[in-house]
Amino acid sequence: MIQFDNVSKRYSSGHEALNRLSFQVRRDEMVFLTGHSGAGKSTLLKLIMLMERPSAGQVLVNGQNLKKLGRRQIPYHRRRVGVVFQNHQLLFDRTVFDNVALPLLIAGYHPRDVGRRVRAALDKVGLLKREKQSPINLSGGEQQRVGIARAVVNKPLVLLADEPTGNLDPELSAEIMLLFKQFNQVGVTVLIATHDLALVARMPNRMMALRDGQLVPGHEQSGVALG
Repeated sequence: MIQFDNVSKRYSSGHEALNRLSFQVRRDEMVFLTGHSGAGKSTLLKLIMLMERPSAGQVLVNGQNLKKLGRRQIPYHRRRVGVVFQNHQLLFDRTVFDNVALPLLIAGYHPRDVGRRVRAALDKVGLLKREKQSPINLSGGEQQRVGIARAVVNKPLVLLADEPTGNLDPELSAEIMLLFKQFNQVGVTVLIATHDLALVARMPNRMMALRDGQLVPGHEQSGVALG
């Protein structure tokens, strides 16, 4: 589903964020990406989203070589890739419903389909009864759930998360991870960048560790599920 072949990313400042990186994430797999701040996690996710282009190598998503996608094809690609951010990036001057509906409105969905999809997404994250509220009135965990609903409302093939539990306490973090697991179980490929090693250790999923833009040898492994 996601494949990196000798991918490097060097910025104009001279900083090399990724260095000849190669790996695969299989279809329907849920994988954690760990590493220190500046290791290259966010850059890796941006390449998958086509927010950045690699300096060398190639990135493939669902068999599509992203190098071959032109500017006009980027919006279609992004509809297949849901993204969850640490700081939610919600619009506080709009309701929960409107925040989740935004990707569908941009894509030109019919209003009837928008309502059906938004309410289905909110129901999956347990916030259907909060659709008319402003996100500013929700807790941090609830705001993150709104962000997840917005990320999956397009029914993406791939779900990316960049430090999705960075501002949450351990109990809420576990709840958010359970949501990701549930989406993964219905066929969504999930890649989560996180520095929370304790949380990752409790999940029975593969972990890839980055250091200075490269995979750390011997650190690609599965977590241990704890009772």
